[in-house]
Amino acid sequence: MTTGFANGVLKAGALARIQVAMGDVRVEVEGPITTIWMDRPDRRNAVDRAMAGELRAAFEEFEADRVQRVAILAGRGGTFCAGADLTAAGDPERRNELDPEGGGSAPMGPTRMRLGKPLIAAIGGYAVAGGLELALLADLRIVESDAVLGVFCRRWGVPLIDGGTVRLPRIVGLGRALDLILTGRPVRADEALAIGLANRVVEPGRAVEAARELAGQIAAFPFECVLTDRASTYAALDLPLAEALRAEGAAGVPIVEREGVAGAARFAAGAGRHGVFPAHPSGPEPA
Repeated sequence: MTTGFANGVLKAGALARIQVAMGDVRVEVEGPITTIWMDRPDRRNAVDRAMAGELRAAFEEFEADRVQRVAILAGRGGTFCAGADLTAAGDPERRNELDPEGGGSAPMGPTRMRLGKPLIAAIGGYAVAGGLELALLADLRIVESDAVLGVFCRRWGVPLIDGGTVRLPRIVGLGRALDLILTGRPVRADEALAIGLANRVVEPGRAVEAARELAGQIAAFPFECVLTDRASTYAALDLPLAEALRAEGAAGVPIVEREGVAGAARFAAGAGRHGVFPAHPSGPEPA
């Protein structure tokens, strides 16, 4: 396993945990799982221009590393992320990047990326404004029972320009998304679970632990199949039904040969009967 950051490449065995500091972002790599920490607790992990660049670089490294399978995004100090650092708004050196054409790097860093691998957000404390938009970038959100989510930037005239108006309706539906966007009201964990904004609710302090357990389960599956089904699910959102069905088949049929035949043989030999998940369902590690 290798992972590279800044000026070097770090190497460790499969069970070692690598920790890399990048300013206000810290990255831990253990086996096939990358945990990206927002580490600015004195500002409730609010993101300025420098931190946004560090977050994007961490995600680019994760995407480029063929050994890494699942990422987790979390915040230090009891808060996921309070959004953009509004104290930097008047400082051209620290202010988050703003492109009038809507291009360039996103103000919060990675939020305009199209990730090719699964991401889990482990949410404790507040995930609000741009912090909510970072959480929406994830495929799955594990939320602690005392956490609060919301479009809190509504109060300050700061619009959602990190994917909030795009991703939130796709996750919770148009009516619920507009409720949250127009009112900026706080959303507690129980409501987040009920509307599909949260996928799991856990006890306070357990979000990262639960995310790592879930990431390990996902990473253990035959992974080309995982990536193909994930990509097909997102692509289908933008395609007519007939075209989406054809695309699903075209992408999936080769995987039947590469992973499905071997998996079917394992099932025929007795693995996974009666809905029991085998301890190690995965095929070979990716090259």
